[in-house]
Amino acid sequence: MEIPLSLGRIHPIVFMCGITGVYAFNEIGRFFSINLFQATEALSKRGPDASGTFLDHRVALGHCRLSIIDVTAQSNQPLTDHTGRYKIVFNGEIFNYRELRRSLEQKGVRFLTDSDTEVLLELYKYEGERCLNQLNGFFAFAIYDTQEETFFLARDRMGIKPLLYVQDEDKLLFASEMKSLLAYGVPRELDRASLHQYLQLNYIPAPYTIIKSVRKLLPGHFIRISQSGVEVKSWYEIPYAERNTTVLNYERQQEKLVELLDASVQRRLVADVPLGAFLSGGIDSSVVVALASRHTSHLNTFSIGYRDEPFFDETQYANLVAKKFGTNHTVFSLTNDDLYEHLFEMLDYIDEPFADSSALAVYILSRKTRRKATVALSGDGADELFGGYHKHAGEYRIRKGGLTAGLIRALRPVWQMAPKSRNGLLGNKARQLLKFAEGQALDEKERYWRFATFTNGEEASRLLQATAQPEEKETQERKAWLLRHLQHRGPEHLNEFLLTDSQLVLPDDMLTKVDLMSMANGLEVRVPFLDYEVVNFAFTLPVVSKINAGMKKRIVQDAFRNILPKQLYGRPKKGFEVPLLKWFRNELQSLITDDLLSESFVREQGIFEPVAVNALKAKLYSANPEDVHARIWALLVFQYWWKKYLK
Repeated sequence: MEIPLSLGRIHPIVFMCGITGVYAFNEIGRFFSINLFQATEALSKRGPDASGTFLDHRVALGHCRLSIIDVTAQSNQPLTDHTGRYKIVFNGEIFNYRELRRSLEQKGVRFLTDSDTEVLLELYKYEGERCLNQLNGFFAFAIYDTQEETFFLARDRMGIKPLLYVQDEDKLLFASEMKSLLAYGVPRELDRASLHQYLQLNYIPAPYTIIKSVRKLLPGHFIRISQSGVEVKSWYEIPYAERNTTVLNYERQQEKLVELLDASVQRRLVADVPLGAFLSGGIDSSVVVALASRHTSHLNTFSIGYRDEPFFDETQYANLVAKKFGTNHTVFSLTNDDLYEHLFEMLDYIDEPFADSSALAVYILSRKTRRKATVALSGDGADELFGGYHKHAGEYRIRKGGLTAGLIRALRPVWQMAPKSRNGLLGNKARQLLKFAEGQALDEKERYWRFATFTNGEEASRLLQATAQPEEKETQERKAWLLRHLQHRGPEHLNEFLLTDSQLVLPDDMLTKVDLMSMANGLEVRVPFLDYEVVNFAFTLPVVSKINAGMKKRIVQDAFRNILPKQLYGRPKKGFEVPLLKWFRNELQSLITDDLLSESFVREQGIFEPVAVNALKAKLYSANPEDVHARIWALLVFQYWWKKYLK
């Protein structure tokens, strides 16, 4: 079924949705279109408000819609231009579409609606691939030219919206999620190199996936299909330079950052549905709330507290921010039982192994927020751009050298013997100091990998049976590509470390987590720190503006110091850890010992080495489990996924 543009009442249209489709190269490829309805239905949680499809002899398009602006039925997709020649399915938002529309009108383009979707389509017709550089927003979309039979797929600069695809000699399939691609009947062959990296990172880096034939379109890339063939090409790269390029002094840098972020937040406050913001009590979300409160007098803010985990509960700081800026604040106070109650709902939604355990907190926050809002702003991205993690401080100190770094390295045996855990102040500090001491003995690339992973390559290999081992050459090539920007020593080159985070951790862990968990609950999350103007500006700044011996994320903290409550400053960054260790020793013990990681199941499955798995379980139930629960969690998530999708 095709849904044409309406000639009636004018509406702005913004879609946060799921998209899927087929481009057939031959008759065999056309056969896959019969699965379009099932592939579209698989995305229903991303777009619970409506769905639509388009079919012709070569192309099939599917769309599920979450209505944000203009909630009427006439805005459903796929959308057709006024000539009937072009079709589009679009997931995302173009924040500057009104400016783009005015520019096109001056060139004689005629519009039938006030939608950003039509502006995008007309801009593509006028500019082709060059349209991408003019877009301020986040998106994944596909455009089909029925006359020329050409096809265009594109993904936003930072990878905020996902786009996966399969290409062979018969067809190209694409979708917002893996489960949609699997509905077409894609062969479910395990990618062994991806599994190997997953066991180290707890997620799978793009462009690869856990299924051998499926790829993730990289951020800032497009695919074009024409008579010349299939072309995959980069259209945006973060403008990194070895030396900072800004001519602004530090004071003016702060002013510029506030200007850019304020404009970014203001762009993201447009919606015809209830809108709010996540408020953790940290600097980043507090900055977003502070700026948003300038432009709306009825801002809703949402936090989660942890009654059973006081070490991670930061609601007192969130309350301070909410009070200062007069927001309508809601705290969702959770117990460990509340977390456990939603655990298997979250696992059921994941269609590729993903073991960042904090996804559970994001899932619950999104679920509860969705009852009061359809759109939420978040502070994601600031840590990667401006140096907000402990590993950034550690890397800076190692590159800087000095007495303290040498002392920590000399005391490495002490940190090795000390009890280590993420769930307490002393245990977490011992864990961090050991990583710091171990990292000093490595070069820049291997140290980054050590800081980014839960286990090294050798330990990951020991977990796998011979038949599941990847080719050593392939794993090394993938790792080398991920670490390609790490070329220099010295603290002045720390931006290359942040660039690597922005191209690996940010899209493949942080943004994947937020997209999956929010869209599982029909919630759209907008990320002001990842406006491309903010990103581009961040990588013109020298390292000294971002981090020094005493402060992480320096420019963000200083730029808003006179705006935010003073209590937010000078306190440690905590994040959140799901109480996995407690569950593994209580509620989930049977799942480990008698089901997913039982020796009989592991042997029958034929992927993991039973002896190595048993050693991890023994460590888990020992007096000093250290970080083993994160590795056990990665195995459990994989096993749960494998039983659902591969067995």
